[in-house]
Formats: sequence, C-alpha cells, structure tokens
Amino acid sequence: MAEDITVEWSTGILTVTLDRPAKRNAISNDMYRVLADAVERADTDPEVRVLVFRAHGEMFTSGNDLSDFAAMSTGESTGEQHGGRFIRALAVATCPIVAAVQGRAVGIGVTLLLHCDYVLLAEGATLTTPFVDLALIPEAGSTLLLPELIGHRRAFEMFALAEPMTADTALECGIANRLVPAADLHAEAGRIAARLAAKPAGALRTTKRLMRDTDAIMHRTEAELEIFRQRLRTDEAREAFTAFAEKRAPDFTRFR
Repeated sequence: MAEDITVEWSTGILTVTLDRPAKRNAISNDMYRVLADAVERADTDPEVRVLVFRAHGEMFTSGNDLSDFAAMSTGESTGEQHGGRFIRALAVATCPIVAAVQGRAVGIGVTLLLHCDYVLLAEGATLTTPFVDLALIPEAGSTLLLPELIGHRRAFEMFALAEPMTADTALECGIANRLVPAADLHAEAGRIAARLAAKPAGALRTTKRLMRDTDAIMHRTEAELEIFRQRLRTDEAREAFTAFAEKRAPDFTRFR
C-alpha cells in the first residue's frame, strides 16, 4: 500500500523511503506507483534538485512483492502495472539520484542502482539478482547496463547463479561509490544530496544526460519489459511462484 512508502521534500531534496520492514520492504504495485510519481516529479519539477532512495528496517528491499507476480502470472491481476512506469522513468531521468542501501538489496533493489548517480552501501550489505531463479529475466535495462559496468562474466554470474555480491565487491567493481557504517548511512546520503543540491542544476542535469545513452537504455528496457511479461505467463514462472508460496524448492526439470 502507498503508506508503505514515504516521500519527503526539504530544500531541493526529494527523499523516498521504503517503509514496509515487516514484509522486508517488498515493493507492491501501489508502492511502484509512488516511486514512479516521485521520479517523474524529480525530472519535471525545477524545485527538485536531487532525488534520494533509502529504506527503513534491516534491509533495503527484498525486491518485487511476489504475490503481485503470482497474480499476474495467472491473469488475476489486470489493472495498471506501475513497475514498468517506474523503470521507464528511471531510464530517462536527468535529476541526480542518490541511493542509500543497507542489509540486502534484491532484484529491482539492485537494478535501480544502475540508474543512480551516487550509491552508498552500508558495511555488510549484499546485492542479489534472482531473476532467472524465478524463471524471469532481468529488467530496468540491466542486461545492458550491468555487463557494461562490471563485465559480462560477473554480470552473468549475478543473473544466472543469483549468488549475493558483497558490499566490498560492489565497491571494487564500481556499483557503489562508498561503504559507510550502517548507523551513518542515511546521514551520509543526506550530506551527499545536500552537496549536489548546491551545484548548478542545469549543468548537473546536462552532464548526467550526456553521460547516459538514453536511447539505447530505453530500447533495451522496452525489450526486457515485453519479454518479462511473456515470461510471467510461462509454466516455469508459475512453478517458481507456486513453490515459493508452498515453501518448497521449485522443480524446473519437467519443462523444456
């Protein structure tokens, strides 16, 4: 629900906080709506100079709420899906984005970082991308952006094996800018955001736009979204979501 996420405005900084710790900050469709609205506002409202993503609780996010995926896979969910709108908004955003990540970041919690401009990880944080384990494919332009950033083999390992990447490795391969103690994470994110907000906004946004091949990112993003929708309706995906609900290991061996 929308109350599981808060949006705060202060002196040029728009701060979006995931606040669903009882559900490991899993992102529901309603939460995606708020996220998409925030990114679109940050990119069109001249008063917004910096956007910050952060979360309350022990982990950043466990990724998409799998009950939403399960409903989509069976056709039970037919309303507007805001996840795609959020991803598209990230792809074209020119507003500087800061992310503060603690604990575990899973799925979209990792791929959204590829669209952020300054990423702080709490010491001990881990990044996991279990799309293939759910019989899905990576999203948010990540099949383009992650190999470009860390190389094909490391990216393939993250996608195919879904083994957590440590904060130290994420720093070493360029996913993160810095590691900080968890107790200092939000304060440090605020400090970086304030520094960015004091810069000439036009020059900063133009610099970010020139650094990103938006056309290529959007082309890949749209291709991923279409394939992702198709994958949600496969027998493999239904098995993955059923197994998750039944708290058992999925059996993919009967599918070709």
